[in-house]
Amino acid sequence: MNSLPWHLIVMAIMYVFAGLMHFLKPHLYLRIMPRYLPNHRFLVYLSGFIEIALGLALFSKELRNIAIIGIIAMLTVFLLVHFYMLKGEKESAGIPKWVLLLRIPLQFFLMYWAYFYYI
Repeated sequence: MNSLPWHLIVMAIMYVFAGLMHFLKPHLYLRIMPRYLPNHRFLVYLSGFIEIALGLALFSKELRNIAIIGIIAMLTVFLLVHFYMLKGEKESAGIPKWVLLLRIPLQFFLMYWAYFYYI
């Protein structure tokens, strides 16, 4: 049996943890939801569920490529939230602008990191 590289395990755990946080601390995500999106609470829980599912799917050789495509798609959608938060002070939810700006290249790094495992 081939073991998974430690950095793939770290990525999987990171997405599972991030997904769990959507259920444990939904208020953190509700406050950054763009106003133009409907059903904020549902979308927070849905995105949390998707993050958990994608993180767990990384452990499966059969599902890994699907999970990687899903992660890249999810991170692309999350860019909408990051750009929305740059719109103004209210939308930034009190997060400093420099942190918000750093999140954008971080999203692209996370996409590359996921793509690194695509076979």
